[in-house]
Amino acid sequence: MKRSGIEEQYVIDDFTSKDTWRIFRIMAEFVEGFEMLGKIPPAVAMFGSARALPGSFAYERAQAIATLLGRNGYSVITGGGPGVMEAANKGAAEAAATSVGLNIELPLEQKPNIYANKLLNFRYFFVRKVMFVKYSIAFVILPGGFGTLDELFEAITLIQTRKIKPFPVILVGKDYWKGLLNWVGDTLLHEKMIGAEDLDILKTVDTPEEVLYWVQDSKIRNGVTSVSSLP
Repeated sequence: MKRSGIEEQYVIDDFTSKDTWRIFRIMAEFVEGFEMLGKIPPAVAMFGSARALPGSFAYERAQAIATLLGRNGYSVITGGGPGVMEAANKGAAEAAATSVGLNIELPLEQKPNIYANKLLNFRYFFVRKVMFVKYSIAFVILPGGFGTLDELFEAITLIQTRKIKPFPVILVGKDYWKGLLNWVGDTLLHEKMIGAEDLDILKTVDTPEEVLYWVQDSKIRNGVTSVSSLP
């Protein structure tokens, strides 16, 4: 029976014994990522909604942050798609900085934006996630949905469990993130599901200058001269 394009994208559920050969595809994605990203200046990963439109807070703030980071010598890494990703790549490109897009193949095809001057395409989310974490010295999280929250909590968990070197996870838009942070403090912390020190992982800001401050602070404290948060 012919399968739909969406069904063919269920790459995790679809493994069979003969599909162990897919390990070579996975290895190839790792190698391509390591080869390209290992050569870029220290990078900041930026996340946010693919639905953000030009003129919105998320889009305009992402572009401004990326431009400021680029002018201060940082590369910018995004998911390579539209919305906040496009804005961040655009801002970095305008600053003549390295503007990286890590695009993901989706059932409803996500076309890469035109502003990434270095582009990689991934089939596997988990390989792509390794690239974000390994080659970033900070995560900047703008307003977004489930995908953005996934990247946010992945980073927090890896830092909390000491699987990676600590780096700032910066939430942009205090009003947007207020409800989530209140829940984390009033519920998770109150119920002793996390420790008070875990809250220090998150930095909440509104302006590009505040983002740059935390990125620079982390770079100085950790003595960063090249990227790689993962061992």
